[in-house]
Amino acid sequence: MTFHRLLAAFAAASLLLPVGARAAELNVSASTAVKSVLEELGPQFEKTSGNKLTFSFGPAATLKEKIDHGAAFDVAILTAPLIDALIKAGKVDAATRTTIARAGLGVSLPAGAPKPDVATDEALKRTLLAAKSVGFNGVGASRGGCEAMLRKLGIADALAPKIKLLDVSAPVAVAKGEVEIGLGPVSEILPVEGVQLAGPFPADVQSYLVFSAAVSSASKDADAAKALIKFLTSPVAPPVLKTKGMEPG
Repeated sequence: MTFHRLLAAFAAASLLLPVGARAAELNVSASTAVKSVLEELGPQFEKTSGNKLTFSFGPAATLKEKIDHGAAFDVAILTAPLIDALIKAGKVDAATRTTIARAGLGVSLPAGAPKPDVATDEALKRTLLAAKSVGFNGVGASRGGCEAMLRKLGIADALAPKIKLLDVSAPVAVAKGEVEIGLGPVSEILPVEGVQLAGPFPADVQSYLVFSAAVSSASKDADAAKALIKFLTSPVAPPVLKTKGMEPG
């Protein structure tokens, strides 16, 4: 971390937190797609604020279901529609809803394997049809975008016998050898060892997952939770988002 970014982090935190505020312990439920971002920005927030963070990562839909069934949390960072559903259910404070980032979808394959061309619709179509197996998370928010891409390319039926709906993120399955090619958020691909990014989906078949944050209606540390959300949208965040395959929302 550069001196200027560290200075910006301190400045952001000093503006966000009230003087004399006690240290808080925040439980953050966050989609796997933002895991690498939070693992870098989280310690910066802890250092500048004095607050402590505990993360629960998983598919957004799975975390939302846990919250529906009473799981305790202070901040939820999930796909925007799921945050809106939690607002309707009274689980989070609507006034705190904030867009954090968005992530495009991409193609992953084992590290060291010849990197296929996925830059155009036709190239991606050829690559997928030539693959022995293609997988994407069966419950993750990216499933809809992956299936929409296959329909737009006109290969959904032809590829159906090769598709595996996974219970882990696609790059993890690729690294384990469960599938030859994985489809999912670029931000989930980049941090996984043994996997490489072939490239993002072409622009006209690309889908973006928008991630929003909100504070639990039952949080006992709402001010600290709000400060975390502000920190994640401060000038410190965009450079980190970029290196992790995301962009500001």
